[in-house]
Amino acid sequence: MAVAPTAAPTVARPADRAGIRARVRAALIGGLVGGLICAVGACGTGLPASSGSAEKPGTRGAAAQHRAAWREPGSYTYTLLSTGGERSLLGTFRISVRDGAVVDAVGLDDTGRRVAESVPDAVPTIGGLLAELRQARRDGADRAEAQYAADGHPVRISLDREENAIDDETLYLIGDYAPGKK
Repeated sequence: MAVAPTAAPTVARPADRAGIRARVRAALIGGLVGGLICAVGACGTGLPASSGSAEKPGTRGAAAQHRAAWREPGSYTYTLLSTGGERSLLGTFRISVRDGAVVDAVGLDDTGRRVAESVPDAVPTIGGLLAELRQARRDGADRAEAQYAADGHPVRISLDREENAIDDETLYLIGDYAPGKK
């Protein structure tokens, strides 16, 4: 009895397999890194990725109404992520305000811990952040924008004093805002 010849299975050459493995590895690593960035950016700090209403200079929409309705309470806590530029206030902080002044600032990352320990007076109240926003607008900053939560407190403040300058950008993300008991 004669056996019909069968075609030999096609096997990728070692060089081809190495290229395939490299592409698969790169895709997996890219997916994992992207997922990790999304997860870290959205979890654990209570900071908004983007929420609330945006307000740009010269607008008087819902954001301006929220801002006008919000009054900074004497006591509250919040989380601040401060990034951008070459300045002393960088890092993530958990801040407690009593009687309108910062009474406790805990650095939640290495940079925040260094600032909280070495320059504790640099950590602002939300009112201080809003004052910086107003000053940037008065000074004619190229960008001085804020986004507000439904209750009117700011959740994001973005400043760029000179669009073409390097390292003068400032971004504040405000989260976990909790007014104190009256």
